[in-house]
Parts: sequence; structure tokens; C-alpha cells
Amino acid sequence: MSESATTHNTPPTVLHETQEWLVVNKPAGWHSVSREGDEGESVQSWRARREPSSQSIPECGLCHRLDQGTSGCLLIAKTLEAHERLRTAMGGADGAIAKTYLALVKGGLDKEGNFRLHFEGRYKRSAKVSVSRAGSWETGGRCKWKVLRHIVARGVDVVEVELIGPGRRHQIRAGFAYLEHPLEGDTLYGAQGPSHFSLHAWKIMIDGLTVIAPPPPRFVP
Repeated sequence: MSESATTHNTPPTVLHETQEWLVVNKPAGWHSVSREGDEGESVQSWRARREPSSQSIPECGLCHRLDQGTSGCLLIAKTLEAHERLRTAMGGADGAIAKTYLALVKGGLDKEGNFRLHFEGRYKRSAKVSVSRAGSWETGGRCKWKVLRHIVARGVDVVEVELIGPGRRHQIRAGFAYLEHPLEGDTLYGAQGPSHFSLHAWKIMIDGLTVIAPPPPRFVP
């Protein structure tokens, strides 16, 4: 069975749990929240089945979202009070919650770098976002990155990406495509070849704890 098929059929696993929250490893291919018309499983519906009382919390406690094709750390609150606190911390710029990703990008990226770009929806329900170097503070997104290694056979760099401040929709995907280094297999943003998943929410730091989701095999040469 292919890696893609395996992730679609594998439910989330709990990576760490406290009295207030848990972090799960979301498989690629799963939606974060349930929306009318979406095909496939969602972490929200999985959480509702696993803990029916969570339905009293918005989106069953999910504090943020990951794209359907992104795997890794997803933070879920267990109480309404924790949901309000963590949602506020997730959107802040004070580093209360830090998120680090692994991305597979077109090779040749500078060893280290950063960007501050602006991300805006093209129109309602658009699959893509537009990227520019100027805009309002509400649309700004910042990242810094470090190339960890190069996979010669595939011509891609394995890159550690740290989000700085609140994240924007498709910030990593659209941002690296704007820099002419699209994620491997991200045909929506100009990558060549067959479409597949190349972004993993690797680490999340919260309340002084760092939770790590082991990367899928695709990220290991």
C-alpha cells in the first residue's frame, strides 16, 4: 500500500495529553474540521466520536487548522476555557505557542533565510491565495527557515520552517512558491510532477512543553 493510501486510512494518534489539552498527529489526507461538501474524514468528527462531550466546544476543541494534505501536530482543547486561552495564544505574536514545520521544497534554496509576505484570498472559497510584498498587518505572515539536508535523487531540500506570529492560510506553501521554490508535489502552486503531500507540522511548543510528531517516510532520505 502506498504512503498516501496509508495516511488516508490511519486515524489520528494522541502524541501528548494534559488536563487542559491534547496534541494529535493528524494524518495527511484528513480534514481538520468538518465542512459541508468535503469528502473524507475530519479530526473534528473523530474527536466527536472519541469524546462526545467535546461537541459543546467550538469545532470539538480544535485550536487551529492544518490543510488536508498537511500531517502532524494539531492542538485540541479539552474545555471551553482552555479553548479560549489557547486560541488567543495561537493568534498572538509573543511566542506563547511556537510551531515548527518540515517542508520538502524545490532544491537550491539558501541555507538559511526568512520572509515577511502578505497573503490574501483571491475570492470566496478560492483554492489558492495571492502573495505580495506589501499589505496590511492583518495579511502579513513571517517565516524563517533552515535547510536540513538535500535529497539528491528527488532534487528537493528538506527544510525546517518556523512560523513567527499568527499563521496565514497557505503561508508556507504559497510563500515558498512565491520565492520560486514550491513544495514538492504541490501542483496547486506550480510544482511539477504528480501531486502529493510535502508539509508536516513537526513540533509545537505550548505551556513550556514541546510535542513532536515523527515525520512521514517521505521526509527521510
